[in-house]
Amino acid sequence: MSEPSIVHRACPFCEATCGVAITVDGDTIVSVRGDKEDPFSQGFICPKAYGLKELYEDGDRLRRPLKRTGSGWQEIEWQTAVNEIADRMIAIREKHGNDAIGMYTGNPVVHDYGALLYRPVFQRALATRNLFNSAAIDTLPKIVQTALMFGRPFPTAVPVPDIDRTDHLLIIGANPVVSHGSLMSMPNAPGRLKGVSDRGGKVVVLDPRRSETAELADEHHFIRPGSDAALLLAMIHTLFEEGLVSLGAAEGLTRDLDEVEKAAEDFSPETVSNHCGIAATEIRRLAREFAAAESAACYGRLGTCVQEFGTLASWGCDLLNILTGNLDRPGGVMFTQPAAPIDAAFPPTKGFEINRWQSRVSHQPEVGGLVPSSTMAEEILTPGDGQVHAMFLLMTNPLRSAANSTQLERAFKQLDLIVAVDFYINETTQYADYILPTPSPAEHEHFDIGLNYLTVRNMAKWSNGIGAAQGDLPHSWEILATLGARLMGFEGMALSDIDDFILRQYADAALETNIQWQDLTTDEIVGKLDSPRGPQRLVDLLIRLGHYGDGFGRNPEGLTLEKVQASDHGLDLGALQPRLAEIINTDSGKIELAPPTMIDDLPRLQDRMRQTPDSMLLIGRRDLRSTNSFTHNLAALVKGPDRCTLQINPKDATRLGLVDGQSARITSRVGTVVAPVVITEELMPGVASLPHGWGHDAEGSQMQVAENHPGINSNVLTDDQAYDVASGAAILFGTPVQIEPAPQ
Repeated sequence: MSEPSIVHRACPFCEATCGVAITVDGDTIVSVRGDKEDPFSQGFICPKAYGLKELYEDGDRLRRPLKRTGSGWQEIEWQTAVNEIADRMIAIREKHGNDAIGMYTGNPVVHDYGALLYRPVFQRALATRNLFNSAAIDTLPKIVQTALMFGRPFPTAVPVPDIDRTDHLLIIGANPVVSHGSLMSMPNAPGRLKGVSDRGGKVVVLDPRRSETAELADEHHFIRPGSDAALLLAMIHTLFEEGLVSLGAAEGLTRDLDEVEKAAEDFSPETVSNHCGIAATEIRRLAREFAAAESAACYGRLGTCVQEFGTLASWGCDLLNILTGNLDRPGGVMFTQPAAPIDAAFPPTKGFEINRWQSRVSHQPEVGGLVPSSTMAEEILTPGDGQVHAMFLLMTNPLRSAANSTQLERAFKQLDLIVAVDFYINETTQYADYILPTPSPAEHEHFDIGLNYLTVRNMAKWSNGIGAAQGDLPHSWEILATLGARLMGFEGMALSDIDDFILRQYADAALETNIQWQDLTTDEIVGKLDSPRGPQRLVDLLIRLGHYGDGFGRNPEGLTLEKVQASDHGLDLGALQPRLAEIINTDSGKIELAPPTMIDDLPRLQDRMRQTPDSMLLIGRRDLRSTNSFTHNLAALVKGPDRCTLQINPKDATRLGLVDGQSARITSRVGTVVAPVVITEELMPGVASLPHGWGHDAEGSQMQVAENHPGINSNVLTDDQAYDVASGAAILFGTPVQIEPAPQ
């Protein structure tokens, strides 16, 4: 009988990267607990971590590639599947052109380093402009804003609140107690937030819902959905009017300060107060207290992104930080120094452009080579050159995550080919022609390439897998590399040769950007990378060329992947340090305070401020035990009372004739749903809340637990034609709706 062993890794179910210790006996997971020796999380975990065991054991999870046939699903060998898929994709491309194949990627990719590193290779092989951006339902305004201001691609220039040292934390449109700090990755968010107050600091929350974070805060204000940008500009107006602007580390490193002052003139607190729902005197006090704090950080997240003025709101957050001297100083917002910098493999460029082309039908802007996800349905349904006839779906369930899911479902039904990399037959993959499952998160190793740019401390941690994958399952990087090679005409090439070719491409690109280590050659790099083939070699490359790296022997005390792997619990590389000068990569060499993308959108905001809402506004909400829709098939994470309810303020409930516990009909421009009502003081009057990602009642789905806890699909209501104009992001929060009692 074998002795149980303990496998250490980071939890893959949110951005917090909490360390877990998994006890394994043979091929059985015995338990999952917090790793008390992890220097970042120190034993903290939330309930989602237990999903590692449940997902690994889930009988609904696919363990063989599937092919749709006339009589149903058929298991096939994965190489057979790849060959058939490649043949069909090539035929579609030859008939209709490169743009006939679209691709959409879900956010679980960030927790699969193989998918993250090999996706660009596959996208290059597709050679299509129809790469749809999942960040358009999540992060796109922040991507646009930071790229235009600092001149770097996401996530390499996102200022992160230095929460462990700040004296004043302003949170707007975010709920880190539940999210654990999206774009501010941190375990134990409740403890860290309490720490701000316990050391004499202050936490202020602006949110249309009295969230779990608001309950812990020192101060909370209701704010009308979509008005965050106006509120922030009013605070900036106050800074200029009262002589409170002080650039600190950014002094001499900014452009167009006068343009910002001019832009803020029209947004006095008195002008925006009615629009925001916050008194002018309170807005001025918030600005003064933020400016007066020894250190302060303004943090906005989902609520500031997935709204009508997401780019302006994101811009306002960083303007507030910059103009009060809180950029790049301890306790303010700072830039993480990752151990494996992905930008080491980017071609050297200056600045960042958006809108280099537009989507074919509604002319939405390209950002980073991708077009907004809300354009998917129209690009499939609208005939003509460039029409999408096939979709490649990488770890995503867009029929439950993208706007106007009813229209998108109609579009997916008419596609000639759908290929899904997924381990469930869910609401989307039920329409696939092929499903290629990958190992569950517990089974594959991982290194946080993306999230290590967003942590509140500099960290490096290797995540081990528990052993050989169950079933005939390739890893994601093998699928992407093999399919990509076929699409590029390398038929018959062995996977090892494909991977060697990819490695040399990464090494060549890294040498172009390398300034730290001299006399390196591609041959030396490739020759000294003795990690196993696949993403491990690429991570080793990035670590050894990075800030802490050994420079391929030139700094013997420096890091290598082997050294990171030798530390079971992870490495604490220290508190965030000032590094603004090396971050700025704009054409001007300075922070662009007033990019035209933002300035040109201000009249639209002023027009909106002059309008009076004539309907309820619908927002989402997040639950601690729920992230992506697949977590709804894990019994431990969906047990208990129904969490997919319509929350509404008592004043609105009385006005609309709604009764607690009964059902309401919610109608938007594009659809109608019925949901159970919960009447609560937690919601601002005029605002209702319905969580995102549910609706597990599709007939062809095969997720038994989720089907028993179906909830309501809120994206029947979100509008595919509603965009943040500046970025192309979908408006998921602030959807105008009509609400009435449903027939009982």
